[in-house]
Amino acid sequence: MPRPIEALIHPSALKHNLRIIRRHTGDARLWAVVKADAYGHGIERVYAGLQGADGLALLDLEEAERVRALGWRGPVLLLEGCFEPRDLELCSRLNLWHAIHCEEQIDWLATHKTTLPHQVFLKMNSGMNRLGFSAPAFRTAWSRLNALAQVDDIGLMTHFSDADALRLGRDGIAHQLAVFAQTTADLPGHRSLANSAALLRHAHRPLETHPAAGSEPLSVAADWVRAGVALYGATPDYPDHSAAHWSLRPAMSLHSRLVATQQLQAGDTVGYGSLYTAPQAMRIGIVACGYADGYPRHAAVDNQHGTPILVDGVRTRLVGRVSMDMLAVDLEPIRAAGHNAEIGSPVTLWGQGPHQSHLPIDEVAHAAGTIGYELMCALSRRVPVRIDG
Repeated sequence: MPRPIEALIHPSALKHNLRIIRRHTGDARLWAVVKADAYGHGIERVYAGLQGADGLALLDLEEAERVRALGWRGPVLLLEGCFEPRDLELCSRLNLWHAIHCEEQIDWLATHKTTLPHQVFLKMNSGMNRLGFSAPAFRTAWSRLNALAQVDDIGLMTHFSDADALRLGRDGIAHQLAVFAQTTADLPGHRSLANSAALLRHAHRPLETHPAAGSEPLSVAADWVRAGVALYGATPDYPDHSAAHWSLRPAMSLHSRLVATQQLQAGDTVGYGSLYTAPQAMRIGIVACGYADGYPRHAAVDNQHGTPILVDGVRTRLVGRVSMDMLAVDLEPIRAAGHNAEIGSPVTLWGQGPHQSHLPIDEVAHAAGTIGYELMCALSRRVPVRIDG
């Protein structure tokens, strides 16, 4: 019998989340972001659930080849553009759109031989200070691209650093939106601004304007939105809002089972480092899941805090430090709920559980001092993954 741990991917949840996000986009088209192997879910596994998107956005050429091999004929966007000149050849062959964020990428395009002009998105650094042209350099970069025969349409894009919350006592996107609006006011081309956080939190706010933009308002949704983590059923702004608040469903569930139980007496400790001490006689369960499966070793497990987990659909918590292959859970809440907890009892690490139960990945991540994105992407290769239904 194989070790009792597996991840389930839920295509129906992906389709549902796509519909929910569409409610916020207005007339804008939607890039479904499938970078990092679809946030750890697997591009091939999520493809059926995301075919309702207008385009697929990703990071590297290998991922682009995979989506084309799956039969996707719509737009594909390389979010960081090309990493070396020869990448442009594959962009031509696969008909890829790609971001331009530095002068070197323009230089490569200028010497690229192609019969099919490229679609590009010129990226502005409006305050993220990661990739992109500064506002003073942006228009010069646009003019260089516009003069190239190798370039067809030039889209305009930026990325918000603080769309998920307030920072430095100011609105999370207004300062960047104003810079973008002022700089691009009279430039043609499709705009792409909103990620998941900006779309969910700001798409229905009053339209932003800037004096330099004249009377033309600039919507957060603009012409293209880039939906990432929300597609996979996690919230970009937890704990301010839960996935349930945004009506999102988990696209991944991580399941295991109890492989042992132990009866503790008051004063007994659990696991490496003895981080948890039994306050009275209690029963614990041992689960076939550990940090080698991608579960966070730094999850809260001491007497004051415990990371949530479900056993037979009943919420309980971790006790003791997470090991490479195992973790321990408190079984007393299971007994109190009238459920039996024995070897083989189902355990939900996150996602959908038995008896209509549900454990949001954001809650698990928060208790471990991280974010749901990381847990999705950290799922180990040794965990079997199958598509639900």
